[in-house]
Amino acid sequence: MADPKGFLSTPRQDWPRRPVEERVRDWDEVYVPGALLPIISKQADRCMDCGIPFCHDACPLGNLIPEWNDLVSREDWRAAAERLHATNNFPEFTGRLCPAPCEAGCVLAINQPAVTIKNVECAIADRAWEEGFAPPAPPDRLSGRTVAVIGSGPAGLAAAQQLTRAGHTVAVYERDDRVGGLMRYGIPEFKMEKRHLERRIEQMRAEGTKFRTSTTVGRDIGATELRARYDAVVIATGATAWRELPVPGRELTGIHQAMEYLPLANRVCEGDLPTSPLSAAGRHVVIVGGGDTGADCLGTAVREGAASVTQLDIYAQPGTERDEENEPWPVYPKLYRLSGAHEEARDLRTAPLADADARLFAASTLRFTGDADGHVRWLHLVEVDAERRAVPGTERALPADLVLLALGFYGPDQGDGLIAQLGLELDPRGTIARDADFATNVPGVFAAGDAARGQSLIVWAIAEGRAVAAAVDRHLTGGTTRLPAPIGPYDRPMRA
Repeated sequence: MADPKGFLSTPRQDWPRRPVEERVRDWDEVYVPGALLPIISKQADRCMDCGIPFCHDACPLGNLIPEWNDLVSREDWRAAAERLHATNNFPEFTGRLCPAPCEAGCVLAINQPAVTIKNVECAIADRAWEEGFAPPAPPDRLSGRTVAVIGSGPAGLAAAQQLTRAGHTVAVYERDDRVGGLMRYGIPEFKMEKRHLERRIEQMRAEGTKFRTSTTVGRDIGATELRARYDAVVIATGATAWRELPVPGRELTGIHQAMEYLPLANRVCEGDLPTSPLSAAGRHVVIVGGGDTGADCLGTAVREGAASVTQLDIYAQPGTERDEENEPWPVYPKLYRLSGAHEEARDLRTAPLADADARLFAASTLRFTGDADGHVRWLHLVEVDAERRAVPGTERALPADLVLLALGFYGPDQGDGLIAQLGLELDPRGTIARDADFATNVPGVFAAGDAARGQSLIVWAIAEGRAVAAAVDRHLTGGTTRLPAPIGPYDRPMRA
């Protein structure tokens, strides 16, 4: 504890964002480059070095947060990087994309703003790359055993890196043309520039991990053939089966799923397309869904030059303070949060009729209506109460010639034949069933990440990848492993 009074004398200071007018004209990350390092040591000083660090329990990776906070406060970046990478393969991903349940569990957050744990994590990760503290770590010797990992999202990449470093020969199969899963084509560039992803992939290649892109297991290669080719298989395909909105008018053109829209914008940033076929430029956009994916659509539409953008959230507008009775510390509370995209929409007034920033809260879609050519033109909505019942007399219509559905996902996509060909059992939620060792009903086949857990956070996906790697290593070595397993398959976030 470098400064015993740091949490009393130093106020919370977050990584500053670039001016809205500047950042909406490009796709770079929203934060001011280089503005984190001058403030981060003092922010790390705010860590209380509390006797029971609940941030450990709030983080499924079990990150050693007080330890690397202390090291950062002393500016011992090498040691901080070692402690951070001891529990997290990809801290630059979580430092940018995770909603930081660790900060909700910070003891200081009982009556003060929490330590900026996420910012400290990001600063360590970035400094590690700058100073060469994250070199490839190839194994000393090979085990002679082979593993196929299906899916290159955070769970698949974490599993692959852990198993490669344990000495196994690992090949990652990815259906898209580039590695990264939703981090590649689902997360906009302004939230995480893809150079961070490329850097880790090159590290993994240098360690010995092989990547097979543009390969859909179940179509381009049979699932049973793949299983016969490897000693073990890890399924980490994610929960990509999106939820639908079965209301009148859904068949009109101009209504798309968020994950049809976002990948095209990312491909423009990759240089694959000059413009997106679904560009929001000059269009009235309505996003149905109040979560992070909806916010990603919002920031993307603003940058594409939409005429207006409104986001619908079926829940009532949350407050700015924790509800101590229903969401007591240290659980992650539902609060009114202003993401970078929402800040942009607020300042640019993209949705004049919205309750706050670009959002209409307690709003439920009734139907869509269109023009004579069958293209959507209006979204009809109604206000709802806490039980999601329509409030009489509140129906209204929003102009909408591009509607994006961001309603979440319920399980793995079964259209590729992978699940059927292997004969995998599913649980009642539609996700892949597994036992306490992450093993499916098919010998030698394991499941990790959202494909088995259901839609979750990136930090849980990485924790799943690390844990399934330990299970696979035990399977291949006859019952022993030195790999850490931070969670079990049935662990869930803290709830009241």
